[in-house]
Amino acid sequence: MTAESKRSRYSAEYDVPVRGDQITADRYITREWMALENQHLWPKVWHLGGVLAELEEEGDVIRHNFGKESVIMVRQAPDETGHAAVKAFYNTCPHRGNRLILGDVGGAPRITCSYHGWQFDPDGTLVHVQDPEDFSGGNPCGKVKLAELRCDTWGPFVFWCMDDDVKPLHEWLAPFPERLAGYGVENWVRVLNLSADCEFNWKIIRDNFNESYHLPTVHPEVATFINDGLPSTLFEMYPSGHNSMWMVGHQATTRNDYVSGDVPPGLYEAAEAWGIDPKQYRGRTNEIREAVIKAKRERGPALGYTNYKDMSDQQLVDYFHCTLFPNLTLTMSPEQLQILRTEPHPTDPEKCVFQHWCLYPPVAGMKEVVTPIGNVPLTHDAVARHSTYGDGVSVGFVADQDLSIGTSQQQGLNSRGFKGCLLPDQEKRVQRFHELLNDMVRGKP
Repeated sequence: MTAESKRSRYSAEYDVPVRGDQITADRYITREWMALENQHLWPKVWHLGGVLAELEEEGDVIRHNFGKESVIMVRQAPDETGHAAVKAFYNTCPHRGNRLILGDVGGAPRITCSYHGWQFDPDGTLVHVQDPEDFSGGNPCGKVKLAELRCDTWGPFVFWCMDDDVKPLHEWLAPFPERLAGYGVENWVRVLNLSADCEFNWKIIRDNFNESYHLPTVHPEVATFINDGLPSTLFEMYPSGHNSMWMVGHQATTRNDYVSGDVPPGLYEAAEAWGIDPKQYRGRTNEIREAVIKAKRERGPALGYTNYKDMSDQQLVDYFHCTLFPNLTLTMSPEQLQILRTEPHPTDPEKCVFQHWCLYPPVAGMKEVVTPIGNVPLTHDAVARHSTYGDGVSVGFVADQDLSIGTSQQQGLNSRGFKGCLLPDQEKRVQRFHELLNDMVRGKP
């Protein structure tokens, strides 16, 4: 059996010190903390609003409800170069505040308020009102505009931000645009668009995605094809406040002896998928990873995986878990990108909304893909649904396991017996997350 190192493996280039701020329950359960986050945190970060696939023509709209706020992103007319930008506006009519867009997606030449019929062009300019001569300041058309937010795109995604002083999107995302460039996600298709109302604070799942300590207990089945052992898992923490974890794929965990015997389930099927006979690797199962790299290099392009040529060997077989501060996670593998996010409930600090998107490369001839909820057609939003966690509707088999811990943890955090978190070194990313949160929300440790 492979001996386990007692020290977590942090990148020498991307490591930062932590102060050891105490992580107490108030940040998970009190309205005071929620109010501070609404004031100091959420306006100061970029938010993922949607995918460009839903904004194909001028006037197409995506709505993103976030807490009590609502934002719409609108496709603009092409400029002289043919580029069509996207603008974001607060989803409120300047007349008397009525929400303008009530659906998640849509499209029309004009944005029309259902209350009094005010109409706006896609660029947010008021173009029609009832009784324009009845305004003491003159006809408001052409003079009044929707309140605009910053908006930008990266890959297949549209982002918005409420604050003008936050770094431009591509700087704020650093280093991920560069680190993920080889995957070629620009034209990937969002196949799953799942969300669920949950009975716990949004930070509980963020803590969960900032550590891998829970994998052996919450996700034991992944141990046969993802190596969660500390000596081989690399943690990185960036100056931007984001962090990541490289976890070796196509190799069983070193926490148990999966090398000396038969190839375990999971790894067995992963090998077969690339024409590799698992039986030939009995007693040396750790060599399958290199065999899969070779097979992907040789067979991938002919099968339609045109993105393989730009990917490193590590990207071809390993899992790159990217956690963006404060509430967005991208789990990157060569044939799938998972977006995992929790957002606050509008009024209750002990509730949140969990979102799970899955995107796949558009491989020629491929009609369906294997997803966390089973085989699904390779089409935009083949499955799109909102549910309540616990009602029996899956948001993905691994995500279901993560959410299963949330409610019981929220209950435990309300106990007088909980005095604050006690973390091992491998949960340093959790510690840093809360210290960054302290700095933004409270302005101090």
